[in-house]
Amino acid sequence: MRSDYDAIIVGTGINSLACAVHLGAKGWRVGVFEQADIPGGAVKTLELTEPGFLHDWAAMNLSLLAGSAFFKAYGEDLTARGLEFAPVSHCFASVFDDGKWFGVSTGPGETRARIAAFSEADAKAWDRLCEEFPGTAEYVFALLGSPMQMHIQGRLLAKALYRKGFAWTVELMRMLISSPRTFLTQTFESDHVRATLAAWGMHLDFAPDMAGGAVFPYLESMANQQFGMVIGKGGAGTVTRALISRIEASGGEIHCGQRVAKVLRKDGKASGIALQDGSEIKASRAVIANVAPSGLMDLLEGASGDGDFDGKMRKFSHAPGTMMIHLALDGLPDWTAGEELKQFAYVHIAPSLDQMARTYQQAKAGLLPDEPVLVVGQPTVIDPSRAPEGKHVLWVQVRMVPGEITGDAAGEIAETDWAVVKDLYAERALGIIERHAPGFKSKIRSRAIVSPLDLQADNPNLVGGDQIAGSHHLSQNFLFRPALGHATGKTPVDRLHLTGASVWPGAGTGAGSGYMLAQKLGGK
Repeated sequence: MRSDYDAIIVGTGINSLACAVHLGAKGWRVGVFEQADIPGGAVKTLELTEPGFLHDWAAMNLSLLAGSAFFKAYGEDLTARGLEFAPVSHCFASVFDDGKWFGVSTGPGETRARIAAFSEADAKAWDRLCEEFPGTAEYVFALLGSPMQMHIQGRLLAKALYRKGFAWTVELMRMLISSPRTFLTQTFESDHVRATLAAWGMHLDFAPDMAGGAVFPYLESMANQQFGMVIGKGGAGTVTRALISRIEASGGEIHCGQRVAKVLRKDGKASGIALQDGSEIKASRAVIANVAPSGLMDLLEGASGDGDFDGKMRKFSHAPGTMMIHLALDGLPDWTAGEELKQFAYVHIAPSLDQMARTYQQAKAGLLPDEPVLVVGQPTVIDPSRAPEGKHVLWVQVRMVPGEITGDAAGEIAETDWAVVKDLYAERALGIIERHAPGFKSKIRSRAIVSPLDLQADNPNLVGGDQIAGSHHLSQNFLFRPALGHATGKTPVDRLHLTGASVWPGAGTGAGSGYMLAQKLGGK
């Protein structure tokens, strides 16, 4: 291990690695330090159940990476280093208690025909959204892919006003601040269509009635129909391995099992890090912390020198937690709603807007929801290499759940310790899948249950199991992520920068904050 670098990066999440790739390409000597024994943060693939069964620890969908500015710049190199995507044409679906289902696919007319079976008026509304999507996406993707600085966003607004006009621009802004329920109820009349699309809001802490959440169901539905989805061939860890290979080829180093205790400062500037064992590593140009705001305060021993900034970091709000269930299966679930559901990458079990709203409120109150939202991932449908021949893995997100349990909304589980509760609560979740796919449980060979606190122990950024590293509500998004004046990752300590999902543009596998910070520091 070197004792000095140009830049030190804390954490090996996808933003850290993308940042290190670009800085290395610009000639910087970069050292990346990770407290876990395996790099990747939320993006890694492990044999959690049985040999030969490959499970994505947290993140599975790599579409944001595939469409990112970072991948446009480095994709060819990463592909040469083993990164491989598995394309998805049947992207996501939802099943309902009345035996019906709805799903979004890329095939010509497929999704429209499914909508028309519920409502012809909704099919026409879908046609209109699809027709308008290219023009709308140009501006939405530009917003989400640009640094959150007033002069940059001001130019984007001026461009929209000039090219699209005042009325169109105002309608776009209205959609950006609307709740999923408002957008979906004003657009569609079918409860099945509304619920299927609203489930995407729950991926990003947007229950149906949360302002600012409409854009995510909109983008996911439109982008998935137009472009499809991608997952990693052999698991999401293919990305992490390729990124590390690129970093090491540029002379960078990755150090796992090395917990960073604090950021060193000299003359008011970040000068390096101290590891938990007391050793000190110098950084001549930058220290970059891919940590949650609370983690940043820990690294600064509670004080940056700016009390206002410190207060905002301490008050940074986290979303409810997630529990992961990883299953090795002898066969896929036999969905009663339709055999065609076996083709989909994701099957949501989130039957109504009201149920999603209730689940969210129960989790925020510290209660185990009586009926959690389930995201059932079927990656071996798309990528059979993740399991032995004829076998499958199932990737189940149980959303939303509290990091700290105060009770059970169903009144069935008395325990409040996740070490005990996770197996009990997993049975509730698996029972919901069994209800929609009778005989499912008999196909389970083995399982690995990961509680919210297990996620946090592996990756301290996921506070209370919050997989998105902080709520994306309007008060903590855009210019306010993580705080006003710091959406570029700037901190009050010179040469110390914050990156990761807690910084604009937030959660996901697009590597946006890490790449934009690297461009700011090292040049484009």
